[in-house]
Amino acid sequence: MKPILLLQIRPEDAASDGEYEAILKFGELSADDVHRVRVEQVGVPEVNFEDYSAVMIGGGPWNPGDPDEKKTEVQKQAEEKFMPLMREVVEKDFPCFAICYGLEILTKALDVEITHDFHEKPGAVDLFVTEEGTYDPLLAGLPRKFRGFVGHKEAAARVPEGGTLLASSKDCPPHLFRMGQNVYASQFHPELDVEGMCVRIEIYKHLGYFPLDQAEQVKDEVRRENITVPMEILKRFVKRYKQ
Repeated sequence: MKPILLLQIRPEDAASDGEYEAILKFGELSADDVHRVRVEQVGVPEVNFEDYSAVMIGGGPWNPGDPDEKKTEVQKQAEEKFMPLMREVVEKDFPCFAICYGLEILTKALDVEITHDFHEKPGAVDLFVTEEGTYDPLLAGLPRKFRGFVGHKEAAARVPEGGTLLASSKDCPPHLFRMGQNVYASQFHPELDVEGMCVRIEIYKHLGYFPLDQAEQVKDEVRRENITVPMEILKRFVKRYKQ
């Protein structure tokens, strides 16, 4: 098969490696199936879409809605290239799965406001599939309500024009949507299981997602979860688009 291009922004090796390994595991992929690029180290590459079966953009600590003065030079330079790349992905309707930060940079590239009103602390939330979502190939036949792991300070204020809302949570309406037929964006993390979530809580506990002294409590809450549906969505995406 043509490889999937995975664009990551996590500067912490443990978080970046964990994200990559989880995508391999739950996407049922081998290392040969994925071309991994750590954007925070080498920048956003020039992409020849003919070389890939799909593009995936991972999450991370960057917030594209922040003012420029709060962003590092690395983030600003990366986003200068991410924006036209995301617009090209949508224009070509090229298979893409943009996760968390990926959703945010995609929606910003499409001139949608990024808001702090829909933030969700790290943990699991109920996600509700819309009527349109029940007909989507990644969601058809899955429960109309499922649990998924989240953790974000900002989100898209709305679904971009022309997009289709597929799933929402109580506090974040645009949680999963599709542009065209092949471009997906999720605010929740389809690659995260309990172990992976606990690793990220430990790595990012100093970033203000929750009071620092509550880190162990947040992990305990996570350990009580049994998350399965988001991984099935990820697996279906890979199965649908691998060539």
